[in-house]
Order: sequence, then structure tokens, then C-alpha cells
Amino acid sequence: MVKHSLWVRCSHWIAAVSVFALVYTGVVMLMAHPRLYWGQAGNDLTPALIELPISRNYHHGGWDGEARTYNIFNKNGWGRSLHFLAAWILVVPGVLYVFAGVAGGHFRRRFWREYGLWQGRTYALVVFVLTPLIVLTGLTMSPAVTAAAPVLLSAFGGQQSARTLHFFLFVALVLFVAGHVVMVIKSGFRRQMRGMTLGE
Repeated sequence: MVKHSLWVRCSHWIAAVSVFALVYTGVVMLMAHPRLYWGQAGNDLTPALIELPISRNYHHGGWDGEARTYNIFNKNGWGRSLHFLAAWILVVPGVLYVFAGVAGGHFRRRFWREYGLWQGRTYALVVFVLTPLIVLTGLTMSPAVTAAAPVLLSAFGGQQSARTLHFFLFVALVLFVAGHVVMVIKSGFRRQMRGMTLGE
């Protein structure tokens, strides 16, 4: 069984709680406006790149009436606040995890030697590509951040483009988490949980 150091275990469980909160609140926000656009602006008066069929009033390719979302999701200020809070809770230990992993040789040892070829590449893709991109696209949706760093808008093609990319990165990371959980269960759930909680 792979033994995990204390810093790996702590960052793993902080990440797990944060990701759960991010998924839940992200879906809440998406339900408030389940349309994705490309470019800087997007609203009910502009054509959507993708219309997600996740509304109570979605019928065969379009919405019936203005009240297309569930009433509770139209009051989603709490979801936005919790989403941003959970994101920062995830970013801080995430950055420490990356620095410690690089400095201590954790990534080189685990990703390229101890894990299988595809497993190691997948973890590397998530840690070094997908996660930084989802953080950057999330920051690009914040007017306060882009006012200070307008280069983000140029990099991702606008605020609404960043939102669309953020959604697809979210889907990719959810699929990764689902696959990760399946692998944990198949390789011995109790044993793996003991290793990731007690380090035994």
C-alpha cells in the first residue's frame, strides 16, 4: 500500500471538502442561468453557444417563458459567496501542495515511477494543467480581478468565454474525481482510506 505523508493527507482532505462545495455551488449558479456564451458579453438577448437542458421550463430545444429556472436558484448570492470562499480554501493548500511536491520530489517519485503510465500522466494533467486553468478562468469572471489584470480577458477571449471554458474544465475534473473514487474502491476502499487518513 502507498503511504502518504501528513501534508499530502491534509491537503487531500481540504481539497475534497472544497471540491464538494465548489461542485454544489457551481451547479446552483449554473441553474440560475443555464446558458453558455463565447466572447465578452452574454445575456438573454444574445444567442447562446450552448443551452443546457437543466431547467424546469426547457422543452425540446428552447425555454417556455422567462421563469426558466427553479425559484430557489434565482436567489443564489449565497452560492456565489460560498463558491469563491471554497475556491480560495482550495487554492491555498493547492499551491503549498505543488511547491512541496516539486521540492520534495513527490511528483517525480509518484507520478512517473510508482503510478502506472496513464495514471501518472492523468494526475500530472490535473495538477499542472486543468487545475491552474480552472483557477484562471474563475478569476477571469471577476470584474475586480480583470480590472487589475486585463490580460486574463485577452488570454481567454472574454468573460463569457472564460465562463464556458470554466464549465468544461469543471466537467473534466468531475470525471477525474469520479474515476479517482472508482479506483480507490477497486483497489481496496478501507485500506486506501486508512492510508489517506492515518497514513498507515
